[in-house]
Amino acid sequence: MLNDATAELFPALDLHKLASQEGTPLYVYSAPAILNKLRSLREALNGLDAGIRYAVKANGNGAILQLIAKEGAGADIVSGGELQRALRAGIAAENIVFSGVGKTDAEISLALDAGIGRFNLESRAELEAIQRIAATRGEMARASVRINPDVDAKTHAKISTGKAENKFGVSMDEARTWFEGKDQWPNVQLDGLHMHIGSQLLDLAPVREALARMAGFWKSLESAGHTIASIDVGGGLGVRYRDGEQAPDAHDYAQAIREALHGFTGRILVEPGRWLVAESGVLLSRVILEKQGQARRFLVLDAAMNDLLRPSLYEAWHDIVRVGSNATREALAYDVVGPVCETGDTFAVQRTLPRCEAGDLVAVMSAGAYGMSMASTYNSRPLPAEVLVDDERYAVIRRRQTLDAILAEEQPANHWNAL
Repeated sequence: MLNDATAELFPALDLHKLASQEGTPLYVYSAPAILNKLRSLREALNGLDAGIRYAVKANGNGAILQLIAKEGAGADIVSGGELQRALRAGIAAENIVFSGVGKTDAEISLALDAGIGRFNLESRAELEAIQRIAATRGEMARASVRINPDVDAKTHAKISTGKAENKFGVSMDEARTWFEGKDQWPNVQLDGLHMHIGSQLLDLAPVREALARMAGFWKSLESAGHTIASIDVGGGLGVRYRDGEQAPDAHDYAQAIREALHGFTGRILVEPGRWLVAESGVLLSRVILEKQGQARRFLVLDAAMNDLLRPSLYEAWHDIVRVGSNATREALAYDVVGPVCETGDTFAVQRTLPRCEAGDLVAVMSAGAYGMSMASTYNSRPLPAEVLVDDERYAVIRRRQTLDAILAEEQPANHWNAL
């Protein structure tokens, strides 16, 4: 990508000045972009009894959760930590759904303490654990069964979740036995269905297929006398990471839901994550140096795989741009890499960019989802700062981590404990 695409996302902001003031690597998010996405989805769902449950794992920064909470959206969480993040940001407990294949007893108790809206059940063992804990407390837990519809989402294998061999959810046959035997779990109100077939879905065909299977199962259960009060269709809508990719339209997605669930009178939930925040954010980085190897020309950045793991983990593509005017710059092919001591610390291979020099500012685009939320301190590299932009103003929403903060929990082995 030879043009500076950051100007469209941040039309009123001087990124060079921002990087000078706050340093790099630096995550920068556009509040208007997030709100526009959220509002477009809400408009597309207009007329349906539908609730938006933002997938916190995509980006759990408290300021972003507060932004989403003020718009009336809820949260889809997968850990006790995410539950506490959502609550602290002002998301109402009844608007929180708890997904995930390995909820601990402590997390289940924490969710019951908070009064969350519902659990998305992923196994019989989990159902029995919730029954045991809720019975001890004399409470009723509300729950949906996560169905594994055995649909190939046509996405990367590591983010596919709806095939029979994936660890998520249960078969419809198993789920049916739960509804038929629900008297065994008197402290669990089993009255919902849930599915999520994968992430970064660019084609709605697998979504329609999964929705059709879910709809057929809902109708079958209701015909057998089982009340279904909630259908959670999950999330997974993809975004445009590179030229040639076409992201699903919110209205087309909503229409697929309308058609599949026509006649359903309960509550419909959707769980967007990446789709809401990915394109709102960039990772700003400085060029450390340019290196001509024997076979490749390398561009070494001060950002690394610990700051943005997706390219290393998923071979994921992110557009990379040099920030500023590139009119007089020749185009060169670079392997864009970070300074971490791993060959896998590579953002792009043979990527055509304007010629870059030490000190130049570059932006890794569409980094608002699964960027900071997956970051680590590998190689003792402090976590980057994050800022939220609103037109010409910005707020630091996470201070840059210091080495002292990394080391704060470590201590010498001066006190030995016997077992």
